[in-house]
Amino acid sequence: MTTLILIRHGQTDHNLAKRYCGLSDPPLNHKGIEQAKRLAVRLKGLRIDKVYSSALVRAYDTAVLIFKNKTIKKSADLREMDFGIFEGLTHGEIIKKRPKLYKSWIDNPLEVKIPGGEKPTQFCSRVRRYFSFILSTHQDETIAVVTHGGPIRVILCDVLGCDMKMFLQIEQNVGALNIIEYPKKLAPVVIEMNDTSHLFSKKIASR
Repeated sequence: MTTLILIRHGQTDHNLAKRYCGLSDPPLNHKGIEQAKRLAVRLKGLRIDKVYSSALVRAYDTAVLIFKNKTIKKSADLREMDFGIFEGLTHGEIIKKRPKLYKSWIDNPLEVKIPGGEKPTQFCSRVRRYFSFILSTHQDETIAVVTHGGPIRVILCDVLGCDMKMFLQIEQNVGALNIIEYPKKLAPVVIEMNDTSHLFSKKIASR
């Protein structure tokens, strides 16, 4: 059986301020570093055969803090969607500047292209293509992938058979853990989704 562990990166100041952060590349803040260390404790002792990470610094630094003795393969295909003119803005700022566009995007996030951003179909295609590569390359292994809310939502929607219009209805908190098992000849099973229980533990990894 193949096991896929999906991890959303730790908090950045953009996350804290609720700013759209796709290809913007802010570092982890103090809380984000702590979240990564708590994830390290949560996953300690679990056999991980391979670790992948988005090439963006907030994800890669999270991966390094969790898997400090592992080789981490970075990929641009695991990056977040490029939010174009929404990048760096809060929901309130976007509503003031482009209310109609924002409503259209919220209603159909994977059908409406944000000006200057990535086509949703291209985003989904690159995410699916890379995860297909990961799963075919590491059969019967446990793989950890540190990435972003968008790519994780795409995979969860596919596994759960959700309409992609529900994309934004799948919550993914910073520092969250998701586990999907892929039994041979059977449908994949979501074991854990958006689990943040480790973030409230008293245990934290030293560095």
